[in-house]
Amino acid sequence: MAGAEEAATQLSEIELLLSMFPSQEEFVIDDQLAVAELRDYAEGRTATLPTSRARITVRQKLDTASGNVVVFSVSCIYVINYPTVLPEITVRSSELNRSQQTHLHTDLNAYLKENCCGELCVLAAIEWVKDNAHMYLNKGLLPDLVQAKKQDPSGQGAMFTRLWIYSHHIYNKQKRKNILDWSKELGLTGFSMPGKPGIVCAEGRQIACEEFWARLRRLTWQRILIRHREDIPLDSDGIGTDSLQRFTGFEEAIFDTRGNRGNHMDLGQLYHFLNEKGCGDVFQLYFGIEGR
Repeated sequence: MAGAEEAATQLSEIELLLSMFPSQEEFVIDDQLAVAELRDYAEGRTATLPTSRARITVRQKLDTASGNVVVFSVSCIYVINYPTVLPEITVRSSELNRSQQTHLHTDLNAYLKENCCGELCVLAAIEWVKDNAHMYLNKGLLPDLVQAKKQDPSGQGAMFTRLWIYSHHIYNKQKRKNILDWSKELGLTGFSMPGKPGIVCAEGRQIACEEFWARLRRLTWQRILIRHREDIPLDSDGIGTDSLQRFTGFEEAIFDTRGNRGNHMDLGQLYHFLNEKGCGDVFQLYFGIEGR
């Protein structure tokens, strides 16, 4: 029967989670009838696909840096072809506002898509939440950014920052989308070059750049770091962000590819691109050689 093997795999995962979280305070099967239908289908007692989807919830208590205990709920709705495709996973906590929850889901989904496609992933999602949830519990830099603009609409006392970020590679489509979406949301200009290596430049108000970097490094990378940064006070001589920007928007820069796999961008074209923006000297900081 189509899907019977997947159904059996889902049942084995539910039973594993039940053995790991035996307390009803930790583990709840939200729809017992759906699990019963799933079992009948997996064990061949019916050839009819389950009409309901099994739903489970795992609750975890996490200690925060302030000494408080915060409860997180990780809910999973199974689909019949999981683990071939990812299930629907939702994370909730009364301590998360809507923006924080959106960022957490974005980062979690990017992690699961990169690391768990075709494999059981609910336990991996629970472990990811345990390891990373504390980073989303701060009231967030986005509210701080809004508050900073209210308190200092002219930008006096603020800093203009330009981050030059290096990654071993940027291939993942979701990561590439995140970079473009976050830069637009935070009002940053710059560019991202996918491939191997991956290059990202983000410039704008310092607090927005810091938020961008915080989100970026929460994703799973083989290697990612800030290769170089520039910080310029905005309160000197009436300098504003517009006069300091090297880029007019944020774009994904695609150049001719090289290498057997076609995943290395033409670094000569990258150098000319940087040179046109008045940033040619950064090339040597990245690669240790002068561009040409």
